[in-house]
Amino acid sequence: MSSKMDARLTPSQRLGRGLKYSAVGPVDVTLGTAGLSVQGVQSAAVRIRRRLDKSRLAKELGDAQDAIAQELAAAQEVLTNLPQVIADARKPKRSRRPLVLAAVGAVVLAGGAVAFTIVRRSMQPEPSPLPPSVDESPKP
Repeated sequence: MSSKMDARLTPSQRLGRGLKYSAVGPVDVTLGTAGLSVQGVQSAAVRIRRRLDKSRLAKELGDAQDAIAQELAAAQEVLTNLPQVIADARKPKRSRRPLVLAAVGAVVLAGGAVAFTIVRRSMQPEPSPLPPSVDESPKP
C-alpha cells in the first residue's frame, strides 16, 4: 500500500489494519489508538458545546417568553380598557370657546350696525330751514 492510501484511512480502519498486519501492526495500532482518542475528545467537545448552546438558547428562549408574556399582558390590559377609552373620547366636551366666539361675533355685528347707521346719517343732507322756492306739488 502506498503512503497516499495511509493518509486516507480513518483511525478505526487504521486500527483494524494494524491488528490485521503484524509487520506494521505496532505502528498502526499506536496511530489508530491515538486517532480514535483524538476523535473521541473532539466528539465529546462537540457534544459539550451543543449542550452549552442548547442551555444558552433555552435560557434566552425563557427570557424571551417572559418578555412576550409581559407584552401580551400589557396588550390585554389595553384591550380591556379600550371600550372605556372609546366611550370617553365620544363624550361631547363642553367648551366655552364656541360661546366666546358667538359673543364676539354678536358684538362685532352690533358695532357694524351702529357704524353703518352713523355713516348713513352723515351722508344725508340736512333739511334747509328756509321754505322751498318752488311749489312742492306740481300742477298739471
